[in-house]
Amino acid sequence: MPVGRKQRRESLIAAARRAVAEHGADVRLKDVAQQAGLTSGAVLYHFPDIQTLLVEANRAGMERFYDERLRTVAAIADPAEKLVVTIASGLPLDADDEAVRLMCELGGSAGRYPVYGAMLTSLYDRQVSMYQLLLETGAAAGAFVLARKSLAIARNIVALEDAYGYRMVARHPMIDRRVATELILDYARLATGHPLDRPRVRADKPTHALH
Repeated sequence: MPVGRKQRRESLIAAARRAVAEHGADVRLKDVAQQAGLTSGAVLYHFPDIQTLLVEANRAGMERFYDERLRTVAAIADPAEKLVVTIASGLPLDADDEAVRLMCELGGSAGRYPVYGAMLTSLYDRQVSMYQLLLETGAAAGAFVLARKSLAIARNIVALEDAYGYRMVARHPMIDRRVATELILDYARLATGHPLDRPRVRADKPTHALH
């Protein structure tokens, strides 16, 4: 794909995130076009319809919460540190995190747009598998003593990320990224039998700026 066209598509994806943040999942093509400073026809030159554009916008967030997290911890040998860093990077940056707000909006519309539900289900399952491998590897190394089966623990960790992430973007006054991370770590400590030190500074930083 030519560089200019790739940049325009990326610009439209960013505009779509902003439009969803303002108008919700029922955002219209003209809303995205307005955010991008283009005509609706110009948007349709790059994407056949608004749903395709929103799917692409959501895909970038999915990469952040799976592929980029895997790359971040790939060089970490200690199972406990790897688990801590993974948990710390699985939450919104703040209440205005557009990638997470998009996921929340699309998740709420999954009943009307099955493609959104399928994408978010796929992300959940991939994240569960990611955590399950971390837990089983740590248990095999003698670092963890799992209180439940790895699958159950992994599902709960991802569910907690989703729940606290939603509370953050809903602007709960008592839950920010650091608080949410510590709450999830509290569960992980019980589930693994490991003290799991608080995230280091690097764990509180985003692996990639999507916003």
